[in-house]
Amino acid sequence: MELVDTSGASSAPDYSWDVLFRNATVFDGSGEAPARLDIAVRNGRIAAKGTDLPIAAAATVIDATGQWLMPGLLDIHTHLDLEVDLDPRLPEVVRHGTTTVLFGNCSLGTCFGHQRDESGQDPIVDCFTRVENIPKPVLRKCVDRIDWQDTGTYMDHFAQMPLGPNVATFVPHSMLRVEAMGLEAAISREPTEAELQKMERLLDQAMQQGYLGLSTDGLPFHYLANEPHTDKRIPTQHASFRELRRLTRVLRKHDRVWQTTPIIENRLTALLYFTLTSGRLFGRTLKLSALSAMELVLAPRATRAFLGFAKLMNSRLFRGNMHFQALGTNFRVWSDGIVSPLYEELPSTAQLIALEYDDVEGRHALMHDPKWVEAFRHDWMHGRTGGDWASFKARMGMPDHLVIRDLHRMVFDGAPVADWDGENFQQVCDRLLRYMDGDSAAARSDAEREAFEACPAAPQDDADFMLFLMRRYDKGFRHWTDVANADNRATMDYLTHPQTLPGFNDSGAHITNMAFFDGNLMSLRLAQREGEMAVAKMVRRLTREPAEFFNIDVGTLDLGAQADMVLMDPDTLETWDCNDTRELVYRDLFEHDQMVNRPPAIVRTVMIRGAVVWQEGEFTETLGKATLGRALRAA
Repeated sequence: MELVDTSGASSAPDYSWDVLFRNATVFDGSGEAPARLDIAVRNGRIAAKGTDLPIAAAATVIDATGQWLMPGLLDIHTHLDLEVDLDPRLPEVVRHGTTTVLFGNCSLGTCFGHQRDESGQDPIVDCFTRVENIPKPVLRKCVDRIDWQDTGTYMDHFAQMPLGPNVATFVPHSMLRVEAMGLEAAISREPTEAELQKMERLLDQAMQQGYLGLSTDGLPFHYLANEPHTDKRIPTQHASFRELRRLTRVLRKHDRVWQTTPIIENRLTALLYFTLTSGRLFGRTLKLSALSAMELVLAPRATRAFLGFAKLMNSRLFRGNMHFQALGTNFRVWSDGIVSPLYEELPSTAQLIALEYDDVEGRHALMHDPKWVEAFRHDWMHGRTGGDWASFKARMGMPDHLVIRDLHRMVFDGAPVADWDGENFQQVCDRLLRYMDGDSAAARSDAEREAFEACPAAPQDDADFMLFLMRRYDKGFRHWTDVANADNRATMDYLTHPQTLPGFNDSGAHITNMAFFDGNLMSLRLAQREGEMAVAKMVRRLTREPAEFFNIDVGTLDLGAQADMVLMDPDTLETWDCNDTRELVYRDLFEHDQMVNRPPAIVRTVMIRGAVVWQEGEFTETLGKATLGRALRAA
């Protein structure tokens, strides 16, 4: 790709362009076959499209021969509302060609201000810490930046910062309940009629201000993080069906979206709540965007059942508009010892996670408590013993727990013994058992021998082995497991399913556990294997389709549209493996480590509002100095 500065050349006044992309293979977001085109940009908008547009009419010419040019991609599920006030550039998404991000998801957000009170309660820290696995010091840095107190000034404040991507937000239900009831009441009782009316009034006001809709959450392992509430779930999960019905009535009036996660501990209840999408049952269709469509390792058919229900709701009979958000990559989750979102699902390990992150002494005391050990062994082996009802359900793909406890599927990556990195837990456990049975050669190094000598007794099962690692190393053994979309066998099927909507990446959440910034690129990579038309349809699914669903004016290359565009190299994309570019790095912004994914040379150029912000592997000086993105308001 060649970039040419022609600003010194003479140009006709009628063809004064800032940037001209020449000879690009253009996927315009319509889903139609790509075309070889030139696209010109002037004053932040697309000014001309065609073939052989005059080079001399542009100040800058980018030779895009052999490259794909498409609208900027949308990340429809993020928690970047925390990061945006620390670094409005949002660089980790920009480098992936994302030019619009949606936040305020999962009932969590900052649009009502910090919501701290005189008693010392800090609701944002309390809610985000365990749900999104973000350390408290990082969260406090974010909350300390908040200087607004209501949804209106929150939307307005984006115009005063050097925003990189466009942003759009939901009203988070947990925070809405706190605003109307206070944190203590929001997790301990039903709202009064006056409090319900206040929630309706605040929600209606936000819809008039352009919010996308309302977000809620139903996952049973989403707990508060601050004492004395560590055994309580976040506020949204204390709401009744009646409360949700009244609030979604406000959304129907404004044609806005309800974003939610299913109540997976009771699938029948989840389906009841999902019926709220029905125009037949509730008078007017409600847009519903639910998490998440993927092939779970332990329940590979579970998502198909939900998608079948969505098809029924979207039929003429029920007149719904329900889609599940699809992840475009393998769902790989890292854990530091037992600290990760996965282990919140087990009551015993959730007790460990509820302790402060640096409370090593407290965790060790708990792990040596006989009652806790008994509970841990029960949780770890539940559904895995082979002779009970729970094990039968697990074999049928309907397990009680989705957390993976199979040592073959757990892989060391940052192990206390260097020999273990890249190996699964079962391989190490097998050598330990041989060593403790008298085979001294089973230990491959002095470090491994020292580790094996520290084990007090031969593990009787994998629960014993896990307990040994936890007691010995606390958070000091890092490992990963693929929870869903293993080897991406079924990922493309879900990405193209008519009842799904791709673009879910969870960017900005679980900062030491996940790195799905790359989900959109992987979606394009999987489509690329099936040909240009598959890519064209995937581009539509990642741009125009979600923009239309969420009522925001981005995602196209139409004349006059805001010039948010991405130029990428299909040859580099074709040879890329997303698992090779996920890494844990220290970010000065957070003063903490974060999982990122930084694929080289795939995304060549990113343009936001006509300004080039990423070029040939580097951020430009424009990103972070000028206000480029907008706070998008739903139409």
